[in-house]
Amino acid sequence: QICLSLVKLLFYLAHSPLGSIVLLDFQPRQFVMVDGNLKVTDMDDASTEELSCKEDNDCTLEFPTKSFPLKCSTVGKCEGINEKKNLFNAYRYFFTYLLPHSAPPPLQPFLSDILNATGDLRYGINETLKAFEKVLHLYKSGLYLQKRPLLLKEYISLKGFRTVEAEDYKCWPSYSHLGCLLSVHSAEEAAAICNSQSQCQSFIVTQQRTWTGRPLASFQSSPTDLIPDVNAVVYIKRSASSGERL
Repeated sequence: QICLSLVKLLFYLAHSPLGSIVLLDFQPRQFVMVDGNLKVTDMDDASTEELSCKEDNDCTLEFPTKSFPLKCSTVGKCEGINEKKNLFNAYRYFFTYLLPHSAPPPLQPFLSDILNATGDLRYGINETLKAFEKVLHLYKSGLYLQKRPLLLKEYISLKGFRTVEAEDYKCWPSYSHLGCLLSVHSAEEAAAICNSQSQCQSFIVTQQRTWTGRPLASFQSSPTDLIPDVNAVVYIKRSASSGERL
């Protein structure tokens, strides 16, 4: 969410009515999340000036660990230098820390491609935004889910009940510090996740939604302590259920 919002902001800066705007003091502390969108808190160090040049050799974009040769345009300006400087700083300060392992395994190669392409400045801001929106579409639609055996049939569903919220086993990247709370596309995906975790014996797809509209599923090591809830369904592994528990 943070990286996509940043890319949308940089897309606007690259195509602003004032021309391409560069953030000269590009640091994480210069940004803040407001209602799910990243905002710049200080525009004092923003500039529309693009480096003047006479030849291509005048247009080297330098960073502490990398440098990039750019073209000198016919009007004597280094082509796209402001856009590229913003984008590489986004890679340095945000993408390298937030993108790895921040998506389901089938989507991680797409994020690795974005990471590598922006780190080498093979992508401009237009291509970067398009690549992010593709990942978001796959994530929200569930199209990334690989065809696999249907696992939900291995679970007993108890409609009208939910489990008591309590501290349980931890998983990563959980939305709750009390236990294992993950974003899922469907109950079928939740069943696959539960099957992949040795501690998991039951789960419930909650009414909570993430910023993408996907529900959160709570995974538990014990299917006991059920309480009535007309809007809920508890899924319990058949191997974990018994007459005494139910």
